[in-house]
Amino acid sequence: MAGRYDANPFAEEEVNPFSNPGSVAPATNSRLAPLNPEPAGYNYGYGATINIPLDPSTDLKKKEKELQAKESELRRREQDVKRKEEAAARAGISLDEKNWPPIFPIIHHDIANEIPIHLQRLQYVAFTSFLGLVSCLTWNIIAVTAAWIKGEGVTIWFLSIIYFISGVPGAYVLWYRPLYRAFRTDSALNYGWFFMFYLLHIGFCILAAVAPPIVFKGKSLTGILAAIDVLNGHAVVGILYFIGFGYFCIETLISIWVIQQVYMYFRGSGKAVEMRQEAARGAMRAAF
Repeated sequence: MAGRYDANPFAEEEVNPFSNPGSVAPATNSRLAPLNPEPAGYNYGYGATINIPLDPSTDLKKKEKELQAKESELRRREQDVKRKEEAAARAGISLDEKNWPPIFPIIHHDIANEIPIHLQRLQYVAFTSFLGLVSCLTWNIIAVTAAWIKGEGVTIWFLSIIYFISGVPGAYVLWYRPLYRAFRTDSALNYGWFFMFYLLHIGFCILAAVAPPIVFKGKSLTGILAAIDVLNGHAVVGILYFIGFGYFCIETLISIWVIQQVYMYFRGSGKAVEMRQEAARGAMRAAF
């Protein structure tokens, strides 16, 4: 018979973990990795050391040298391109791809990529002057055609056609393209061609705006005198002539501004001296 104080076999075993510290095995199957120790700080990384160069002038000098090297390389390439273009021009070879107007390209025109940025505005205004001449001569044909229909004769109509056919290509070849090449290649000779023929262009615009009774009573041009003369017999035709007179006046003012600005840049850049030197060398070569 079991004793009174026998242990109950169904009772839960009481284990005292502090009774024998060496007998408790450490947990070896923990799934959490131990955390790395971190320094005790309360500034959230703002106190970290940052490598700041003590002498920033060294980096600036290095960058400045790199920019100077790139600038000299670009200048050398521009000189090479200019030399090739001049050689091709002397040989009669055209390297420019026709890209204007976009619908039917007949000329090469790329101000944004070929003209220096400080001259682009002036080149755009000069191009506006060229397009203005095209508009003036086109309107001149319209007004003179109306005058011909009203009985002014077919001769003035033929003259207006001649003005357009010779004036538009002539303006492009004689003064607009030389100015474009002068800004593009910095050539003093092209500046000389521009000034000579652009003065003739301004003179023609003034003559057209006045339209004196020199050739066929001046009615082949829509100037002020021709407009007054035509207005007496045909009011509608007279109004067309007055509109043409306004076009030629605006064209004259824009052209005067362009030649003033180009001349100021020409004198300020020292191209006048260079052109005189080239003229002197040409005279010496011709003499010998």
